[in-house]
Amino acid sequence: MFSLTPLSRRRLEVFKRNRRGFFAFWIFIIAFVASLGAEFIANDKPILVSYNGELLFPALFDYPEDKFGGFLAETDYRDPVIFKEIEAHGWMLWPPIRYSYNTHNLALPTPAPSPPTWSLTNEQCSHGKTFSGEPAQNCSQIEWNWLGTDDQGRDVVARLIYGFRISVLFGLLLAGISSFVGVAAGAIQGYFGGWTDLIFQRFIEIWSSLPSLYLLIILSAIVTPSFFVLLFILLAFSWVNLVHVVRAEFLRARNFDYVRAARALGLSNRKIMVKHVLPNAMVATLTFLPFILNSSITTLTSLDFLGFGLPPGSPSLGELLLQGKSNLQAPWLGLSGFAVIAVTLSLLVFTGEALRDAFDPRKGF
Repeated sequence: MFSLTPLSRRRLEVFKRNRRGFFAFWIFIIAFVASLGAEFIANDKPILVSYNGELLFPALFDYPEDKFGGFLAETDYRDPVIFKEIEAHGWMLWPPIRYSYNTHNLALPTPAPSPPTWSLTNEQCSHGKTFSGEPAQNCSQIEWNWLGTDDQGRDVVARLIYGFRISVLFGLLLAGISSFVGVAAGAIQGYFGGWTDLIFQRFIEIWSSLPSLYLLIILSAIVTPSFFVLLFILLAFSWVNLVHVVRAEFLRARNFDYVRAARALGLSNRKIMVKHVLPNAMVATLTFLPFILNSSITTLTSLDFLGFGLPPGSPSLGELLLQGKSNLQAPWLGLSGFAVIAVTLSLLVFTGEALRDAFDPRKGF
C-alpha cells in the first residue's frame, strides 16, 4: 500500500490548511476534467441515438446521412428533416448545450452577435425558431444561447468550454516541456560549474535579450500557425524560466557532504544529479509550476487577441476578447471571456500560493 513519508504528510497538511488554495485547486481540477468531456456537454450532435431499434453514438462516431434516409456524407442532426425522421422512428439524447464551438445558429431572433436568450423580449423571440425548425411563439420555445452568440452566430458558452480546454491543455504542455528543458539545463550548469556554467550563462543572457514577442509575430506570419507549431515556437523562449532557480540549487548543493560522499563511493554524475540533488531542487520548481502555467495560458490568450495565435475558427479565449473589443455593443462577449480568464488565472495563483506554503520549511504546525 502506498504510504506518505512524514515530510510529505506535513506538506499535505500545510497545503490543506491554506483553505483558499486547497479549494481553488479542486475547483480548477473539476473544471478541467469536465472540459475534457466537452463533446458530451456542448455539441451539435446527440450523445446517443436510437433509430429503428439500433443504438448509435454520434458524439463519438460520424454516420452518413443515408443511414437516416438522406444522401449527404455527414449527418446534420440539427436539420429539421433529419430531426423529425429520427424522432419518428426512435429518440435522441442531446447534451445540455446543443451547440459545438463551430456551430452557426441560423435561426437567431436578432442579428449576430445576438444577446443572451434570457434577455430577449417576446417580440424578438417571435422571430426565432424552435429546435425542430418550427416558428417560435415565445422565448421558451427557441434555441437557448445562455451567454448569447458571437459575430458569426456561434454559441458563446460552447466556445468558452472548448476554449478553456484548449488553453489549459496548451498551458500544461508548454509548462511541462519547458520546465523539463529548463530543469535539465539548470542542473547541468549548477552541478558542473566552471566553464560549463559560464558558457551557458552567456548564452542564456543573449537568448533572453532577444525580442521574443517580435520574433513570435514574425514566425507566425511566415509559418501557418497551429497548435503544435505555436507550442514549439513558444517553447523556444519559455524554457529559461526555471534555469536560474535550478542552477542556484545545484550550485548550493554540489559541495555538500552527502554529494562529496557519493562521489567518493564512485557514483556517476548522472546518478548523483538525479537521485540526490534533483529532489531538493524540485521543491523550488514545483512551487513555480502554477505560475508558469499561468504565464503559458496568458501568452496564448495574448497571441490569439493579436491575431497571431491559433488558426481562425479555433475556440479561443483571446479571440473572444478580440470580438468583444470589436463589438462594444455586445458586452457579453468581452465580459464572458474576461470572466473565464480571470477566474482561471486566479485559481492557479491561489494554488501556487498554497504549494509555496506547503514546501516552505518555515511553515510548521
